[in-house]
Amino acid sequence: NSIAGGAYVPLDPSYPVERLQYILQSANIDLLLTDSNSVHLCPQSQDCEYVDLSKLDVSGQPSVPPLVHWHPEQALYVIFTSGSTGLPKGVVNTQAALQNRLNWMQQEYALNESDCVLQKTPFSFDVSVWEFFWPLMTGARLAIAPPEAHRQPSVLSEVIQQEQVTTLHFVPSMLNAFSVETNISDCVSLKRIICSGEALPADLVEQVLSYAPVELHNLYGPTEAAIDVTYWPCELPVFKRIPIGYAISNTQLYVLDDNWNSVPIGVPGGLYLAGIGLAREYLAR
Repeated sequence: NSIAGGAYVPLDPSYPVERLQYILQSANIDLLLTDSNSVHLCPQSQDCEYVDLSKLDVSGQPSVPPLVHWHPEQALYVIFTSGSTGLPKGVVNTQAALQNRLNWMQQEYALNESDCVLQKTPFSFDVSVWEFFWPLMTGARLAIAPPEAHRQPSVLSEVIQQEQVTTLHFVPSMLNAFSVETNISDCVSLKRIICSGEALPADLVEQVLSYAPVELHNLYGPTEAAIDVTYWPCELPVFKRIPIGYAISNTQLYVLDDNWNSVPIGVPGGLYLAGIGLAREYLAR
């Protein structure tokens, strides 16, 4: 869909039917890619074309993708928030925002053709976006984990070793489970672990870096800012608290009080973001 010039909206079949219907309707989706196992979850609509991928015949389609002229502010993907504070909101992220995010990531971590990224994050979460696109834009391999493998440390360890994975993401709680239930040093191909989504405990950093020759990076960012806005390379000896770190490229961070005035160092305030990575809008808000 992105190659054709459209924006994509991921729909997780494990979601309640009511949430799927809400997303379909509020996003005004006009093309739904699904399969025979999932099509019953979505309401039929005259305004939406359904394509069953399990029955799709592409043999007559051209092998060369269409020439598409992108605009930097054009929507690339829409991911809906959890709705914990009300109805889920569709966050519209742009071409420019993701391009900036991926360019920074490549500049910082430098994937090459010898690397393999493991895609294991459910695609309704924005970490999946870089898991899909980053290896494909750099010539690295993309390995896709079996469904629900992100919750099964032993399965992940097998996949990492079998596919010679060099790069993968964990939320800290799952990294903790992985480090407890498996031997990270068995994953000899692993070069870098990227964490985000939760606060990264200092004792976990020390545990991982002490037992495995890998890089560990702590990233932070909201859905509304193209995945991540800060980064911190973890090293031994560790701080008592792991920082969220520095701003990524073309991103500005401000700590302000309730009147939007800058606060002195050490004074609590709210974190405000600016830069090319900010989402364009909430859908239909």
